[in-house]
Amino acid sequence: MPVLLWYRRDLRVGDLPALSAALAEDPEVLACFVLDPQLEASAGQRRLQFLGQSLGSLRDDLDGRLLITRGPPDERIPRIAAEIGASAVHVSTDFAPFGRRRDARVRAALGDIPLVATGSPYLASPGRVVKDDGTPYRVFTPFFRRWREHGWRRPAKSRPDPTHLIDPLDLPGESAHRVDIPDFGGRFEFPAGEAAASEHWQAFVSSGLERYEQDRDRPDRDGGSRMSVYLKFGNIHPRTMAADLELDRPGASAYLRQLAFRDFYASVLHFWPRSSWANWNHEFDSIQVDTDAEARRRFERWTAGKTGFPIVDAGMRELRATGFMHNRVRMIAASFLVKDLHLPWQWGARWFLDQLVDGDMANNQHGWQWCAGCGTDAAPYFRVFNPTLQGRKFDPDGDYVRRWVPELAELADAHLVRASPPPGYPRPMVDHGRERAEALRRYQGLSNS
Repeated sequence: MPVLLWYRRDLRVGDLPALSAALAEDPEVLACFVLDPQLEASAGQRRLQFLGQSLGSLRDDLDGRLLITRGPPDERIPRIAAEIGASAVHVSTDFAPFGRRRDARVRAALGDIPLVATGSPYLASPGRVVKDDGTPYRVFTPFFRRWREHGWRRPAKSRPDPTHLIDPLDLPGESAHRVDIPDFGGRFEFPAGEAAASEHWQAFVSSGLERYEQDRDRPDRDGGSRMSVYLKFGNIHPRTMAADLELDRPGASAYLRQLAFRDFYASVLHFWPRSSWANWNHEFDSIQVDTDAEARRRFERWTAGKTGFPIVDAGMRELRATGFMHNRVRMIAASFLVKDLHLPWQWGARWFLDQLVDGDMANNQHGWQWCAGCGTDAAPYFRVFNPTLQGRKFDPDGDYVRRWVPELAELADAHLVRASPPPGYPRPMVDHGRERAEALRRYQGLSNS
């Protein structure tokens, strides 16, 4: 009997344990992807663009043998499975709250047809790295030590013979429900797909990894790997990447630590699913935040990159223009929103998810909570980034600011440390020293409540 392979966040052919498991059960496999209207409505435009390009690349890699359909997965997957007489439906495990709820509905709708989950998007799946008593880690450093001890498997060999894949054109029952890859509007210049991910990664390993530890916090340099979007859509598995990290090479340990953070935040979200939109640290539920009409006006200036703080504005404009933002600048912009403007972190997290091509629920939400001080890292009181000092430290010559804030392109002092804002560029919307004191006052109120 044939089996159904249901693609989700694993849009590749190589190093895909779910594909290996499907082929091991039966050499006849139907690969499919379900366009979920609920996700289409909630995903940002750029992520939908990248999804469409990833699906096109995957379909090519499968010699066209990829069924794409649209509808609620708990309706579409059982119907397809029934039409082909599938003995099982194979998937990669999804640990996010939305994915777990969706898979529970699909499993119930499948009835006697098993939903077989194999592998995950992580080096160590949530629940694998826990304390001796089985409870989850709340702090990254001890998690990281145990994570390194736990280790992970080698990349899976999963490239199939195309003749083992069922051609969707041979399924008349699905003809009324088959859709082509939709055009989500526009084109994203960053190439998508497994081949592009592999090529990009190999280029970084050969020419960028050695400088990674020194340059990764410098937005004025091309020091990051830009692999986050490929990991988001599963164009590559982190196992494939880790296999190339020889830890005696400069930069390798620092990069592996970032992959560990990705696993850690996935674990946090798995064990505390409400932390996707609520404070992980409940003590912060009572903190004073501004949500009135003036707060909304401040938020709009922040999203537009018109705060009067050059490094913040550069990051927000990069985000609007490209769907990316340098990680250091993400932290600076987030700190400014919650510490200088006193707005809810959820406002910023929602904007980032709407704009970022690599927007990932676990990474994004818990990165924001780290900046807000309500997450797993307990250091809220003294972590109030001074945006001017941060800009001078990580963009010392002002090259990043000049690239994204043309009003400052001709200034020698792009961070406006000693210069006045030129015509056409806004004055700072707040006094950082005053707002820092206000932020500390609000945090202090938590301990007195």
